[in-house]
Amino acid sequence: MATILVIEDNRQNRYLVTFLLEREGHTVLQATNGLEGVALAEELHPDLILLDIQLPDIEGYAVAERLRQAPTLDDTPIVAVTSFAMVGDRERALAAGCTGYIEKPIDPMTFLDEVAMHLQGGSQETPS
Repeated sequence: MATILVIEDNRQNRYLVTFLLEREGHTVLQATNGLEGVALAEELHPDLILLDIQLPDIEGYAVAERLRQAPTLDDTPIVAVTSFAMVGDRERALAAGCTGYIEKPIDPMTFLDEVAMHLQGGSQETPS
């Protein structure tokens, strides 16, 4: 099973994602803001990062960019998990360094399959 870092400021969202992942056997690390998430990722090198875009300190796009600058994290999948679902939001997340995008509210019936795809190296194409 994998070690997954969840960077999410909303307690209920964090609880649901953690519950689903731990039930599947994953180890879940939690950060409640972007700076804490970057520090944890650099220290603990998770297998996957689930990143909220709307965070209280710095936005998730900036977090993704910082994570991509860390040499030990350049291959780590980063999946934006966000309620930002307007035209261009997915492309902006991918351009910032995310390898995937999951819209909130998450669907508990498909969420684990989406996570598994990203753990297995699946990603969405970066914009051209």
